[in-house]
Amino acid sequence: MNILEPQGPIAAANSTILIDSIAIMLAIVVPTIVAILAFAFYFRQSNHRAFYLPDFAYSGRLELVVWSIPALTIILLGGVAWIGSHQLDPRVPVAGTGSPVRIQVVSLDWKWLFIYPDQRIATVNSLTVPVGAPLQLQLTSSSVMNVFFIPQLGSMIYTMNGMVTHLNLRADQEGDLQGLSAHFSGDGFPNMLFDVHVISPLDFPNWVAATARSGNVLNEDSYKKLTEQSIETGRPTYRLDDPRLFDDIATLRIPPGPGPQLTSSNLARPQTGVGNVR
Repeated sequence: MNILEPQGPIAAANSTILIDSIAIMLAIVVPTIVAILAFAFYFRQSNHRAFYLPDFAYSGRLELVVWSIPALTIILLGGVAWIGSHQLDPRVPVAGTGSPVRIQVVSLDWKWLFIYPDQRIATVNSLTVPVGAPLQLQLTSSSVMNVFFIPQLGSMIYTMNGMVTHLNLRADQEGDLQGLSAHFSGDGFPNMLFDVHVISPLDFPNWVAATARSGNVLNEDSYKKLTEQSIETGRPTYRLDDPRLFDDIATLRIPPGPGPQLTSSNLARPQTGVGNVR
């Protein structure tokens, strides 16, 4: 999950912005540190050549230097971030080879559901994409807010219950990557990881055909079981029964996930508060 080893154009642009921003800030930090050490050395007590100006009050040239350099730095740093963020608008399509792959992403407690509506399949905690193809992701959440992030492919983006966000990516090299949740969402958050398999465009139809033979069927009933809070250690696959399932999730026709449930141990636990202080 090294963001400095990008495997796609969006991640490469993110890495460039990060490196440029660090370089701009170092252009101020390093000279400042050097100046502090130089001033401390020159104006040491044993240096009789150091001058002392007890009546000094104001210098226009000095004020110009003190204020212009930080102002120019902020303008330059802000310009890099502003231009880069607009160029990397998540909704802007990304060029690629072959047909775009449409993927619908649902963040669950505590797992990721990937729906391929055009291929009529779905997977949990495993995302498989063809190399070079434009990836058109639609994202929502089954319950709490979350953040979808594949560090080596591109920008992180929020998933929110009752809303749909969009993200366009592309993977330029075959291989296995790692995705994660970048927003705390409860006890199972540390295990909310997913695999990303970037395969050849020729192998992608074979993977779709093999996944379509899965004995599991994803419909409203099986989806509701997935929304229950649990950590999925496997990588189950499904045949998609209803291609409109994602729309039903995003429009809340299917209720949000149930969230944590009270147990007898919760009810028996003593309550603490002002009234219990003795």
